[in-house]
Amino acid sequence: MKTFTPPQTTLNASNVILGLMRISELDDEEIRTLVGTARDAGINFFDHADVYGGAHGCERRFGEAVTFTPADRETVIIQSKVGIRNGFFDFSREHILRTVDESLEALNTEYLDILLLHRPDTLVEPDEVAAAFDTLHSSGKVRNFGVSNQPPGQIELLKRSVSQPLAFNQVQLSITHAPLIAAGIAANMAGLDQSIDRDNGILDYSRLNDITLQAWSPFQKGFFDGVFLGDRENFGPLNDALDEIAAAHGVTPTGIAVAWITRHPANIQVVLGTTKPERVKDSAAGSEIPLSREEWYRLFTAAGHILP
Repeated sequence: MKTFTPPQTTLNASNVILGLMRISELDDEEIRTLVGTARDAGINFFDHADVYGGAHGCERRFGEAVTFTPADRETVIIQSKVGIRNGFFDFSREHILRTVDESLEALNTEYLDILLLHRPDTLVEPDEVAAAFDTLHSSGKVRNFGVSNQPPGQIELLKRSVSQPLAFNQVQLSITHAPLIAAGIAANMAGLDQSIDRDNGILDYSRLNDITLQAWSPFQKGFFDGVFLGDRENFGPLNDALDEIAAAHGVTPTGIAVAWITRHPANIQVVLGTTKPERVKDSAAGSEIPLSREEWYRLFTAAGHILP
């Protein structure tokens, strides 16, 4: 498992993250097995959000099932997100502070290693966010901060008020859903849909500003449209390429789908959403696979993207 220190932090982080958004229906032993499998594979990073499983539902199940000693707690990274409410987004100071306290209680921990603002709130008042972050940071309740699904302009707006580094941005990315990469490859091509910049250059902006991207839905065809792995009806050439490259590297196609993301020099982390321990192991195996340029671009074009 590759580990690295994300810029603007002192964390030692695995480049594969276990997302816990689907654990609300698992029993304690199933959760412990899932988390234990991840840790055995070298994953030390666990992703939550206050809305997963209902109000703090998945956080609470995690906190009930998994116990860390104080020393052990320092070896893992727990991340959560705040801002999505029932029918609206809310980055107000009051909501951020209250929700973090609820998350800490549910997770049975004294601090979050990372707090992300979950989705953009167009009614955001950056000074309120800054006040909340200052309180959380000075109290020791949150050590690092970031955002999710936000383009450069929204991050720059926050940075005008927020004093802590915004070190992470969680975005949707897979081989088949890759506009943040594909648009740059097809830049300046009139009449080509792939050339449309849908996020104002978030990939290059992140690299220039030392922001670590985290890829959610790394196996999804589109926006919760199902997985491309094994879908030969819609992605036959891609699955053929995945099978061949996986065989060459001695891993499963799942591992290669992870490796396609981690191969990028931006040091993008991969957020898994599975509850299956075997899928966790298969995914972790892709952490350090050094795909060649030829292999990487073969997967890119097999997924339907264009090299102009």
